[in-house]
Amino acid sequence: MTTQKFDIHQEITNRIVDAIESAGDFKLPWTRSHGGSFLRPANIASGNPYNGVNILSLWVSAMASDYPSNIWGTYRQWQARGAQVKRGEKSSLVVFYKQITYRDDHDHDDGDDDQGANERLIAKASHVFNAAQVEGYVPEAEAELPEAPVFDPIIAAEEFARATGAQIREEGMRACFIPSLDEIHMPERRRFTGTETISASESFYATLCHELVHWSGAKTRLKRDLSGRFGSESYAMEELVAELGAAFLCSDLKITPETRVDHAQYIANWLRVLKSDKKAIFTAASKASEAAKWLAERRP
Repeated sequence: MTTQKFDIHQEITNRIVDAIESAGDFKLPWTRSHGGSFLRPANIASGNPYNGVNILSLWVSAMASDYPSNIWGTYRQWQARGAQVKRGEKSSLVVFYKQITYRDDHDHDDGDDDQGANERLIAKASHVFNAAQVEGYVPEAEAELPEAPVFDPIIAAEEFARATGAQIREEGMRACFIPSLDEIHMPERRRFTGTETISASESFYATLCHELVHWSGAKTRLKRDLSGRFGSESYAMEELVAELGAAFLCSDLKITPETRVDHAQYIANWLRVLKSDKKAIFTAASKASEAAKWLAERRP
């Protein structure tokens, strides 16, 4: 009788799936300014809140890109505050109305220059950027952050990340992979405080591993394209792949000795979208395992 080989990746996947039903709400393990992106959007120059459809427009942009700040401004308004929009960042649209005066020639009377003058409002579009998209802006809340990270570097994880060759920038308040720049952006280390289920060091390296899995799927590397099978749900699938891959890498690097509830909390957000495909978790686990293996092979 043959003994089936133990598959650590499949075991981790199984434990995560089992934990999902009991997982609570996912919380980011780092500090973000302004208390969240669903405060009413406000303009950096005037300090005034946006109104009408602009509130909804900027809320949608903040939610789509996970912007933690409710502060927005045009390119020039940020420059006037000594800040610079980061390279590769995309603007969001707001609408403002400008009153113009025009003349109606049919009503014009040569004896009265004012006669025939009319006024109306026209809609103008303005391109704005969130505070999370700029460099050089320090909100008042930043004074509450520690001056240095609250955890010591984990040498094995540092060497692993360096060996991948990924360009990693630690700045701002977002964790993301930007394909157009081929860069990983991570929040500053001093922002990581952890949660009830994860320490500050675990949260930093788990987040970094998540973004490295995203990075591995680029066209110049693993060419991971999930849109063919999953269509509009490909984004959810990619997030599922990234978090499973992060769990695998955390296990390999001994960042954490067992499956953590925070992995389950995060993955639960995406599994709910994928309930219509009972095999989605297996596809995600396979892709995540492939990414983790490829990344691990970057080490000498």
